Amino acid sequence: MFLWSFCSVELLLRHEPKLFGASVSDRVETLRLHFMVTINTNGFVAVVEPPGEREYLGKMPAGFRMIAALLGDLDNSDGRGKVFFRQESSPDVLRRAHEHIKKAFPRDDSVEPPSVLIITWANMAAQGTSGRGDGLDAKRNTFQLVLASTDLSSYAILLYPRGGLQFLSTSVDGESKLLEAGFNEGLVKGWFRTTQGTYFRITTDEETSIKELTEKTNSGQRGVWVYEIGTSWLFAGITPGMVSKTEEPEYEEPGQYPESETVTPTYSSPERVQPRYLDQPEPRYPEETATRYPISEPPQPRYTVPELTEPRYSPVQPSYPDSVQPRYTNPDPVQPVPPYSQPQHPQIVVVDEDEDLNVNVFAYNLETCAHNRHKCSAFADCRDYSNGYCCHCRPGFYGNGKDCVAEGKPQRMNGKVNGRVFVGNSPSPIELSNNDLHSYVVANDGRAYVAISNIPNSVGPSLQPLSSLGGVIGWAFALEQPGYQNGFSLIGGVFSRQAEVIFQPGNERLSIKQEFKGIDEHDHLVVSTELDGRLPAIPLGSSVQINPYKEIYQYDRNLITSSSNRDYTITSPDGTVQTRSYQWRQTITFQSCPHNEATGVAPSTQQLSVDQIFVMFDADNHLIRYAMSNKIGSVHSILPEQNPCFTGRHGCDINAMCRPGEGLQFTCECAAGFTGDGRYCHDIDECRENPRVCGSNAVCTNLPGTFRCECLNGFVFASDGRTCIEENRPVDHCQRGSHDCDAPERALCSYTGGSAYVCSCLPGYEGDGRVCREREKTQCERQRESAQASGSGSGFFSFFRPRPAVGQYVPQCDEHGAYEPTQCHASIGQCWCVDANGQEIPNTRTGSGNTPLCINQVVTPPPVGPTPRPDVHPVTPGTHLLFAQSGKIEHVPLDGYKMKKEEAKPLLHIPDRVVIAVAYDCVEKMVYWTDITGPAISKASLSGGDIIPVLQSPEGIAIDHVSRLLFWTDSMRDTIEVSKLDGSQRRVLFDTDLVNPRPIVTNPAYGRLFWADWNRDGPKIEMSNMDGTERTVLVKDDLGLPNGLTFDPDNQQLCWADAGTRKVECMDPHRQLRRQIVDGIQYPFSLVSFGKNLYYTDWRREAVVAVDRLSEKEMEEFLPQKRSRLYGITTTPSQCPQAYNYCSNNGGCSHLCLPRLGGFTCRCPDAADVKNLTQNF
Repeated sequence: MFLWSFCSVELLLRHEPKLFGASVSDRVETLRLHFMVTINTNGFVAVVEPPGEREYLGKMPAGFRMIAALLGDLDNSDGRGKVFFRQESSPDVLRRAHEHIKKAFPRDDSVEPPSVLIITWANMAAQGTSGRGDGLDAKRNTFQLVLASTDLSSYAILLYPRGGLQFLSTSVDGESKLLEAGFNEGLVKGWFRTTQGTYFRITTDEETSIKELTEKTNSGQRGVWVYEIGTSWLFAGITPGMVSKTEEPEYEEPGQYPESETVTPTYSSPERVQPRYLDQPEPRYPEETATRYPISEPPQPRYTVPELTEPRYSPVQPSYPDSVQPRYTNPDPVQPVPPYSQPQHPQIVVVDEDEDLNVNVFAYNLETCAHNRHKCSAFADCRDYSNGYCCHCRPGFYGNGKDCVAEGKPQRMNGKVNGRVFVGNSPSPIELSNNDLHSYVVANDGRAYVAISNIPNSVGPSLQPLSSLGGVIGWAFALEQPGYQNGFSLIGGVFSRQAEVIFQPGNERLSIKQEFKGIDEHDHLVVSTELDGRLPAIPLGSSVQINPYKEIYQYDRNLITSSSNRDYTITSPDGTVQTRSYQWRQTITFQSCPHNEATGVAPSTQQLSVDQIFVMFDADNHLIRYAMSNKIGSVHSILPEQNPCFTGRHGCDINAMCRPGEGLQFTCECAAGFTGDGRYCHDIDECRENPRVCGSNAVCTNLPGTFRCECLNGFVFASDGRTCIEENRPVDHCQRGSHDCDAPERALCSYTGGSAYVCSCLPGYEGDGRVCREREKTQCERQRESAQASGSGSGFFSFFRPRPAVGQYVPQCDEHGAYEPTQCHASIGQCWCVDANGQEIPNTRTGSGNTPLCINQVVTPPPVGPTPRPDVHPVTPGTHLLFAQSGKIEHVPLDGYKMKKEEAKPLLHIPDRVVIAVAYDCVEKMVYWTDITGPAISKASLSGGDIIPVLQSPEGIAIDHVSRLLFWTDSMRDTIEVSKLDGSQRRVLFDTDLVNPRPIVTNPAYGRLFWADWNRDGPKIEMSNMDGTERTVLVKDDLGLPNGLTFDPDNQQLCWADAGTRKVECMDPHRQLRRQIVDGIQYPFSLVSFGKNLYYTDWRREAVVAVDRLSEKEMEEFLPQKRSRLYGITTTPSQCPQAYNYCSNNGGCSHLCLPRLGGFTCRCPDAADVKNLTQNF
């Protein structure tokens, strides 16, 4: 499995580097010394051939001598990442190295080195992310190591990018491990024993230490670190540079070789913010702002290069699919891609340097579109100007060119909230740690919704006046009045915001700092928030009303300021009413494109008008919620615009733009990526309309408003970012026998695709699969052997297998040696339940022909229902099919649309239960199911854990992940009901004209509910709003037994599988256009949609069947190992479908918020101890 390919280069150096004082170079100038340096793609240089990476990744200090420039599991297999190295003796480079050393050690009389060795790791990816196509593979790190030697000493110069590292960790054996930098001495041999030598760490176990590599210094220049690494052949230690203070000029002139960089200013000096257009990594070349030593001139051959098994790569300028925009956002740990594959072979790709590799980063002479087009949004054009380039959003999109979004498309913001907040006169602060912030704005009417979770009751009520805490998205996407622009139109999604709040009359002060980091790969604006200060106390249970207000924004170059006074009213639980106020001052700093002064100039002042403000602290769910309407326009008192496009009262689809006409006339125009009449817009399936949009060897996945290209199995993206090329041939090490699993009689090697495999111990053994030990027999197994042995007689057959005496009870054990929860004695025809120790549970014994419902007692059961079996592992990320089969729920991973049948396994064992329907909540990643033996509705997390009972009721089940609602059908009571996801606030929606209701599905974006009734005398498919209004029969003709029902939100298609007509059909519920997909099927039970495929379970075939909805053909089937009837089926998408309805923040309702088309209704639960009040909005 682990074949290592290193590039060892024998460099003929005039002066040998003294790595950790490794040796002293010979002073005779005519003697040529041979010194081997091993350069590894994992970010280090060694003086010996290193062992396999399992010996050092995540296990430092290692047993060999190395310099770790940035150690991690790095990858260059896609051809974009490269490693350059060369010996250099040009005067300019030697002078530069000498200046770095002299700055770091100003008191030393250093001399200019006669030569240096330069190693550049350019555009290296984290292992496992290359070729994903989801944005993570765009995160690349570039860094440099320079080894300089004089007659007296050797030095290491480490250089890191000014713009920051793109990722800070890599996955090692499935765990996220921080990158490391430092000097490792390795094993040191003494007289009597060998000991581990010194490991001088530059970084620590804190993430901030990796970030500080680019932000701090020990040589007077940020991002440059200098160390003296040897003065003799003895290991005398590492001496770091002595100058941590930077003295750097404010600006750099193109074409110069500046000795320092612009220091990012404090908040009070926004005009000196480091230009963003210079801090992004450049794919074709090593990091422009990182690589301080040129590698461009073709060197004379002073060394030999060993033969490489890999082809040589030439740098290629990448481009990207129009639908997938690479974004360089905040440096997050990169997570592994399932299945967890074993590491690829680290390799050095040697490139013969020529004139085409001009990487002189001191001269910013590459600021042209030819080299920087990829830094613009996929929906922007790049234009060259005299001093550089700028990005401009195309028609139909708006933003600053780096970030562009479609006009009229709803926008989301996600982030974290941290900080310390004092409340009232309390001496102790409330700590906020990574609290989730989610926001949503309907761009075509300026309405914004914000929610922050996990807020303690001690601070939640006091946060209610701070609607602007998350309301900045309201300014960013405010409804624009004629001639004015909202925040995103002007500055995009990368900016800093600092606000100071002074509360009256108590003079409490709160500081708010927010960093907006652009739009991520999921099209969400990303923000981090820090709070610090004191809030006036507001009693729990109080409500807060914020009056409408206006706020004037003043615009300057790279700076926006605003201030306002805001009044709010507090109504205490006892009815006391207080009016208070606070002063609000904020400053927003950003970096605009400096090269185009003529365009994008906003009015110097604009006024943000905020009304319809709603705030609430939900103490039960620990949520603070805000909602508000936002308009941006003139500061002058003029008559307000009456055109519906500027008032927001136009009725256009949420995915549409309102275009004003004369007077009150207007038109609705669907956003880019959608089609329709503007009143109703549905997604364009780019994959269907242009099947070759992603090229060959790629699969196209349609997304709302766009699409994504992914390479087929065995292919990865080439350096152009869109062409799929064949990856290195995978090796099945299990079949070849080159794995490191234990012996076959103790362990099993399972091939998992690519060149990866997993080792697992066979039943009766325990360990990690590579080392398996015989497991000690359990109590059940010992009791079973004793019962079998006691009845064994002498004779031929007893030699092979002990047999119990006739009539003797033999306990039944599961594969892990635990007692089966149900024990039976065949001789007496009785069964009973046992606990974890095998002891009979009283009053559970049954007679002949009956079997009790027993709960597995190996783990502590919940109050109602069974628990997960301990042998069930959490599901790996990605999209899976979940289906129910008798007493278990199984999952099958999807590779594109193809079922990975060999990886199918049980998700959850539920003994003696009959699971009918399954549903999935993509927000909390919970699986819900109905059980008719209870009857009950239960849920469990995909990541493992106990089963949680929800309700006592069967049979069909559906989830609105936006409103956090649960809907179900009950064929015993003939009802359709709704509740919160935890089963609370239950309410019957329909209890008439229902006979056998079974499948039920939701359309959260339109607040719609669909269900089927397989009444043999009059089958039908119905639709209503989620609040129970507008009930309509959609289909009643040519139906037999409509068992399965599913809704595809991307294509707005309602599909059903009919066991009576033996057909699968679909229709557009808006236009009621019906078409047949396939016929002649056997006995479908349940149906689910995923992309272009429909998947259904079939009772007669006892299989999961895949149907291509576009080609109207059956594609494949999956037959579970255990053959029996299959019931409900659903999918577990890795991302929630983009949807919005008015109940995403519960709409301000006290109890149930039920969406409907164009609004929502507040309803009370049937059993609520309150007046049953209905409010429509």
